[in-house]
Amino acid sequence: MNREELKRLWFSLPLSKKETKEIIVETEFGHVEILNDGPDGYSSFKTNQGVDALNYGKKLWKDKKYENYKLIVK
Repeated sequence: MNREELKRLWFSLPLSKKETKEIIVETEFGHVEILNDGPDGYSSFKTNQGVDALNYGKKLWKDKKYENYKLIVK
């Protein structure tokens, strides 16, 4: 199989229609990550909020912009 055949095969694979929207709070380290992965692309934002990480994550989750996101606390 040559390079062109591999490229055509790779781009002909079906794309995942599943969309992941999560707000991940790591209380041990104080990190909050906003993750969005779907057909439009991938984006991630991670911030360090220290001891206030859980409150920050809850506040984001209640915001209308993030109302469809799943809140995950680790």
